Amino acid sequence: MNATNTALRRQMLEWIALRPRDYAEVMESWRTSCPRLSIWEDACLDGLIDYQPGTGKVILSDAGKASLSAKELATAKPAQGAR
Repeated sequence: MNATNTALRRQMLEWIALRPRDYAEVMESWRTSCPRLSIWEDACLDGLIDYQPGTGKVILSDAGKASLSAKELATAKPAQGAR
């Protein structure tokens, strides 16, 4: 996955993490016909997306939440004075 796709995937996951989204809202915002920018499709294939029981709203799966947490830890800046 290239840097653009990685950044867009993270942006989409953060956007979904803010609140459950309607499928139509997600498709309007993230669907693309460009085979090089298959952000939604790749996230689904990787198991990062789930649906909220009862409402069918799009949410992050446990793997999606873990993916965001892992990236936050990897990009966290060390505390002042840490070596």
